[in-house]
Amino acid sequence: MRSLQDLKVQIYADGADKAGILDLYAKPYIKGLTTNPTLMKKAGIKDYEAFARDILQTVTAKPISLEVFSDEFPEMKRQGLKIAGWGKNVFVKIPITNSRGESSLPLIRELAAQGVQLNITALLTLVQVRDVAAALNPAVPSVVSVFAGRIADTGVDPMPIMRASRALLAEQPKAELLWASVREVLNIIQAEESGCQIVTVPHDILGKAAKMLSQDLTALSLDTVKMFANDAAAAGFKL
Repeated sequence: MRSLQDLKVQIYADGADKAGILDLYAKPYIKGLTTNPTLMKKAGIKDYEAFARDILQTVTAKPISLEVFSDEFPEMKRQGLKIAGWGKNVFVKIPITNSRGESSLPLIRELAAQGVQLNITALLTLVQVRDVAAALNPAVPSVVSVFAGRIADTGVDPMPIMRASRALLAEQPKAELLWASVREVLNIIQAEESGCQIVTVPHDILGKAAKMLSQDLTALSLDTVKMFANDAAAAGFKL
C-alpha cells in the first residue's frame, strides 16, 4: 500500500489558513507551500504583508509561493521585488497575463533576469508553457503552474498536456512543472504519472489523501454500507 510519503512527486500544501499551513509545514511529506489572493480572501485575511511575514516566521526551510495582486505591470514588478525580499525560500507568483489578457512575459523575463525565483501561474495551454520556458532564467529556480484541474473541468484529459509541458521545459534545468487545481486524490497520482515534479493540494484533499490513499476497496465498501445504515438509524426512518 502506498502512502503520501512514498510518492516521488513533491506535494505542496495549497491554502491560506494559518493553522493548517503551520500544521502541514511540519509534516515530512509536505515539501512546500502555496497560496493565492482567492484563498487568502476566503480565509478572511485583510493585511497581506502582515499575514505573509507572520507565516514566514515559521516557514523558513521549505519553499513558499506568494502571489502579486496588482493588475498593472509596473506595480506587479514592485510587489514582486518586495515579496522576493521576504525570504530566500520565497517564490513570487506571477499570473501569465493580467485581467485584460495582456501578456506578463516581458515582466517575467525582467524579474527572472534579476534572479527572482518565480512561480508562473494560471497556465492552461501549451503555447503559454512554451513561451514561459523561453522567458525563464535557466540559472534561477522556478515553478511553472499548469492548472490541470481546470483543464479537466472543461472535459479535456490534462495528462497529455502535462506530459507535453514537461517536454517543453526540458531546456530549463531549474524549472519544475506543477500540477495545479487538484480536485480529488486521484489527481495526485496522475500528477506523478505525467511527470510533474510538484502537485499543489488543498488542505481538505490532503486530509482525505492521508486517510484514503491505497485504502482496500472491499473494506471501503463495507464502511460505505455502515454509513448508510448508521445514518438511516440516526434519522429514525420508518416504513
